[in-house]
Amino acid sequence: MGGPRECPAVRRENLREELAVTPGTVHVRDSKNVAGPQLALAPKAWTHFVGHASGL
Repeated sequence: MGGPRECPAVRRENLREELAVTPGTVHVRDSKNVAGPQLALAPKAWTHFVGHASGL
């Protein structure tokens, strides 16, 4: 998929998550705080998280 992209499902006034998807890792960060914490997950863990967060 390539470089970072905004995730529209998680837009909030003071928070914007960005995703950068590579074959082995999904990277997540707040685009308004690029020096802040970042999360890196294996694709399988990301899929599990999204399913859990969406109630599936």
